[in-house]
Amino acid sequence: MQISGSINENADTLRTMFDNSADLTLKTMPLRINGDTVCVLTAALEGLADKELIAVTITNRISDYRGACEGDVFTILQRDIISCNDVIIVTDMADAAGFMMSGFACVFVHGVRYALAVGVQGYAYRSVEEPQTEVLQRGSREGFCEPMKINQSMLRRRLKNTQLKFETMKIGDKSNTDVCLCYLRSRADERIIADVRNRLTSIKMDCLAASGFLREYLEDSRPSFFSGVGVTERPDTAAQKLCEGKVVIIVDGTPSVLVVPHIMAENFSTIDDYCDRVYFAALTRLLKYTAFAVSILLPGIYVALAGFSPEFFPNQLLTRVTTSVSKTPFSVFAEVLFFTFVYEIMREAGLRLPKTLGHAVSIIGGLVIGDTAVSSGFIGAPTLMIVALTVICSYVIPNLYAPVSILRLLFIIAGGVWGIWGVILLMCIVIADICSKESFGVPFMTPASPLDMFGMRDFIIRAPWKVLSKSPFIFKKEVR
Repeated sequence: MQISGSINENADTLRTMFDNSADLTLKTMPLRINGDTVCVLTAALEGLADKELIAVTITNRISDYRGACEGDVFTILQRDIISCNDVIIVTDMADAAGFMMSGFACVFVHGVRYALAVGVQGYAYRSVEEPQTEVLQRGSREGFCEPMKINQSMLRRRLKNTQLKFETMKIGDKSNTDVCLCYLRSRADERIIADVRNRLTSIKMDCLAASGFLREYLEDSRPSFFSGVGVTERPDTAAQKLCEGKVVIIVDGTPSVLVVPHIMAENFSTIDDYCDRVYFAALTRLLKYTAFAVSILLPGIYVALAGFSPEFFPNQLLTRVTTSVSKTPFSVFAEVLFFTFVYEIMREAGLRLPKTLGHAVSIIGGLVIGDTAVSSGFIGAPTLMIVALTVICSYVIPNLYAPVSILRLLFIIAGGVWGIWGVILLMCIVIADICSKESFGVPFMTPASPLDMFGMRDFIIRAPWKVLSKSPFIFKKEVR
């Protein structure tokens, strides 16, 4: 809708568009230029625009202006009166409303069919804090926050490079949420950028409330246990990914950003790996890979051996397992499956409850459900130890907790129904799924499959920085 030359019509249009919303503020005041008086309308949304900033940069300067300048009223208003660097000329009323909902104040002049959108944002937001989901020992203590502009500035401060580019778009028919595409032009593959851009622009949804809503649209169409879209709340991690040729997606109102393409090996590496000595970083990664294997395989193997092939147990361990099973009313398969569900329920309870009640969940889980269940003969001690060990191992790799939880249950069922052959068959399926998956044309198991000796420098054992910095590994889309 074209902006009218009458400020009364513009005011009525805004009231109609916002349905006389209580937060819509309209102020009409006279502007005296060269002895003439012109009416000026200032429109803003309370809570999004800073009242004091509006007064300092717009209304007070309009009321105090008595100059005699050459030029039309609109040019004088933009050039000499409004004292703000962020000023945009708007010709459409829908665009004006969009700027107002982003914290701008729109200034309309009687007799002029366009307006000025002035950046006077003043909405409240959470300050920059250390992210709670990615705790590091030596990395930065800064984490992304909700406003997109601040997240952009944190990336710009870490990458003082003119090649860093931000592309903005809006997603959500009702929410009109701002989404930013970030990449280094000198590093990112143009085909990956175009693919990400096309997938984002083709999204049709009413409300985009969080960055996680976009993950399914960015994933490949083939279903998989693992995700090809990375998530981080750390600007230093996002900056490092940008240097590797990846694309970062920022969603306004969400403190976590998306990173594509994302490969399997990145779930086992952190910034601390590159701050520690090489030998300790290698040990840490080996522990993470071992914890991943234990967390998904150990319960299923234990159930398979106890139910179908007990002869594979060492003699002393077989005696203890047999004694434990004989004293409990359920089979090993039922015990492991039941207690795995119990631990998942405890995790959800501890995650959703207020922090003041979190200690109660740990006390109940450790004393009542754990010790009491074993002493009463409800479950066996080996079963409790196996399940507890696998749950602890899954916490070592928090990025993979969701697929690990599902795979652990599937391996328990496979081991309990088909024995060790069921575990082996499911393992082959998982390996085939990982090796065949791609993320925006990049193999998910890069650099292990297909084997790339250049990329293996930073897979399990990290090469020294003197080697890594000479020729960085850049992610490129494979040509088919």
